[in-house]
Amino acid sequence: MQAITGETYEADVVQASRELPVLVDFWGPRCGPCLRLLPWVERLAERLAGRVQVVKVNAAENRRLCINLRVMGLPTFILYRDGQERERLAADRCTPELILAALRRLVPDLDAALPSPDAAA
Repeated sequence: MQAITGETYEADVVQASRELPVLVDFWGPRCGPCLRLLPWVERLAERLAGRVQVVKVNAAENRRLCINLRVMGLPTFILYRDGQERERLAADRCTPELILAALRRLVPDLDAALPSPDAAA
């Protein structure tokens, strides 16, 4: 899973979403929920390779980017498609079930590639 910085965000997320949808995981090294979701998100990235790009942003190292994007809490997931933010999930809404539902809305034919939400436990 590619790590994105403030310097690469425009090219690696916004512009890249014109080719493939992009799911951005904003996380922090001291964020318990972020760390619990990380193995599941990594499996998700593997399963969706070539169909959806899954990337991560360390919020502690990219504070200016988080401020600019109004990422106010962790974890936060933002879905991009066609150069636009399409959906955002934050804090308690960052569950595998809700992330999968958002992905299905963005890319309806993904079901076979999606990992079970139970695998996050």
